[in-house]
Amino acid sequence: MIGELDLHGVFVPALLAWAALALLANALLRRLLQRFGLYRLIWHRPLFDLALFVILLGIVAAIGTRILA
Repeated sequence: MIGELDLHGVFVPALLAWAALALLANALLRRLLQRFGLYRLIWHRPLFDLALFVILLGIVAAIGTRILA
């Protein structure tokens, strides 16, 4: 696992960078779900959004470790 990323002399934790990417992907997916009306099928929307973020964070972290390792 990579500890941190060097951005022009500033060390950023890799998890923070991956969380930012996952948050962006989460926002896009939430917008798509809203547009197509799929949120009406969800019982607890905030819990679903949290679970979606955690899944996306796991995917981004798995891809990030393979690319950067």
